[in-house]
Amino acid sequence: MADCYTQILESIGEDVSRPGLVDTPQRAAKAFEFMTKGYHQKLEDVINGALFPSDANEMVIVKDIELYSLCEHHLLPFIGKCHVAYIPDGVVLGLSKVARIVDMFARRLQIQEALVTQIANTIESVTGAQGVAVIIEAKHMCMMMRGVEKQNSLMKTSAMVGVFRENQATRNEFLSLIGC
Repeated sequence: MADCYTQILESIGEDVSRPGLVDTPQRAAKAFEFMTKGYHQKLEDVINGALFPSDANEMVIVKDIELYSLCEHHLLPFIGKCHVAYIPDGVVLGLSKVARIVDMFARRLQIQEALVTQIANTIESVTGAQGVAVIIEAKHMCMMMRGVEKQNSLMKTSAMVGVFRENQATRNEFLSLIGC
């Protein structure tokens, strides 16, 4: 990968032997590996057995999970926050695992529209929840730094499964609790 970054830098007219760029291809490759580490993660390892029997059957919300991803169209970042809710049905998921699931999918080349669905479907399948709701609010550098160059644009996407899709009151409670 470092060789590819060398070629990219040379193709824009840079001198990769100048002091500021000597180690850049290796640093860029290491950074890109980190930003796409979700490809090397397995759900079973992320969950790590953190499913616990519970009589809880009220909404569980993890709000404002920081999110960093790369747009699959331009390889530019989109940055924002994710709100996740689920209604347990005999099992609760360890709190940090919700954020880890978000990260696992976000750390892949993505579109935001698919990301919300991946997170919701995964939490539903892992927990057997009565329903899952996911909302992502993010700023996309591909829209801010290039193209239309709109600095204040914010994209919001949602995925609602189970009771969050079927029951408007449940959906409204979630939206109210996260301040939407």
